[in-house]
Amino acid sequence: MSNLKLGPLPKLGIVRMTIPMPEPLKEELDLYASEYGRLYGEVDAATLIPHMLEAFLRSDRGWRSRKSKLTGKARATASGQSGGSARPSAADADH
Repeated sequence: MSNLKLGPLPKLGIVRMTIPMPEPLKEELDLYASEYGRLYGEVDAATLIPHMLEAFLRSDRGWRSRKSKLTGKARATASGQSGGSARPSAADADH
């Protein structure tokens, strides 16, 4: 049995997007979808893409670190907390 990183799919709400991609990537996604279908039940590549992106974002340590800083700032702003001095820090200047 093959161990694919993407397991069985949960049910999600739908937001439609058009994503241009090179043909070789589309072919590889179709092959992945075929193997996924053999293991878990038939799906097309378009169904897998949001789950693959979610798995990628969850596994990206740099993004998780940055996201926690961004969402922490948003929560502090929403709750009226300043979180420190009124002057922006050097870390705030990198965006």
